Order: sequence, then structure tokens, then C-alpha cells
Amino acid sequence: MKIALGSDHAGFPLKREIMEHLKTKNIEFKDFGTFSEDSCDYPDFAERVGEQVASKNYEFGILVCGTGIGISISANKIPGIRAALCGDTFSAHASREHNDANVLALGQRVVGSGLAMDIVDTFLNAEFQGGRHKKRIDKITMIENKYSK
Repeated sequence: MKIALGSDHAGFPLKREIMEHLKTKNIEFKDFGTFSEDSCDYPDFAERVGEQVASKNYEFGILVCGTGIGISISANKIPGIRAALCGDTFSAHASREHNDANVLALGQRVVGSGLAMDIVDTFLNAEFQGGRHKKRIDKITMIENKYSK
């Protein structure tokens, strides 16, 4: 499993904790920035990570900003990305099992470190269930294709 990571300045501290967490689990990852707490713009990093996941260079992405909202909205503009903002483990596994989410978004100012690591683990360990959910994902893709001209 290969993970693409990104954050803005507000999410930078939590991203560093996630990187350490992934190292303990021997999960391969690459940090696509930002690399400090200097003010920057979250769409830049959502785009970098989203492009990597959409092109299948990385299986999943994890994005962090202050709330997780802006960075998830930005990532979802990229065709093929299904970014899920999760603040609890139920949403994390449901986003994978039902929505085949390929990018996890977190809010540094919303979730604590311990919960964030549980959410990351839950997201990465859950699997898309297919079945009745596949039809819905196909509809999402049809909508995406219709408006991605």
C-alpha cells in the first residue's frame, strides 16, 4: 500500500504525526507538502495528492487542513477522486466500504491526535464492499464525466 500525503500549514502538525504513525506500521508514503507551518493554500496540496491518487501512482491519499473541509472540496474537483472528510471511525469505514473513497481528509482543529490515528487505521483497513454500492459509485462517475468537459 502506498499513501500520498498532503496538508496546508494548519494541518502540518497532524500530518507529521500521521507520517510517524504510518512508519510504525511499515506503510509506504510520500509527503507532497507543505513542509512547514508557513501560511499556504490548501488547494495546492489537495491537487498534488489528488493527481497522484487519480493517476494510480498511490492507492490512497490523506489530506489535512484546519477543518478538512476546504482540502476535501478541492480534492473532489479532480476526476476520479472521492475524498471523504471523516471525524469518526464509523464514517471512515463507511466511506471506504460504501463509497469507495480513495482520499481521507482530516481537520487538525477538529480531531485529536489519538482519534485521527484511529480514523487513519480504520480508513486504510476497510475495503469497498461492491454489490449495491457499485451501482452508486458508477452513478457518481457518470455525473463526474458529464460535468468534466
